[in-house]
Amino acid sequence: MLLFRGREAHSRSFAKAVSWRILGSIDTFLLSWFFTGSYKAAGAIAVTEVLTKMVLYYFHERAWANVSWGFAEDKEEALPGDRPA
Repeated sequence: MLLFRGREAHSRSFAKAVSWRILGSIDTFLLSWFFTGSYKAAGAIAVTEVLTKMVLYYFHERAWANVSWGFAEDKEEALPGDRPA
């Protein structure tokens, strides 16, 4: 399937999604607690948000893996004197 081809292994994309969600969920919890004043409401918001955003991030990351724009070209650097004869 075109969406799932790319340079990164699925396990790498998944690990990145998990680590990003942990950081994002801490942020969401703290902001929700600040605005609602309730740690229970903040927890409910953070848990719900984890489930939706982890899935969205994974597919977003896999889609971007298929975009070649923005990558440096892979070129072998020739040493001086290594020209073909």
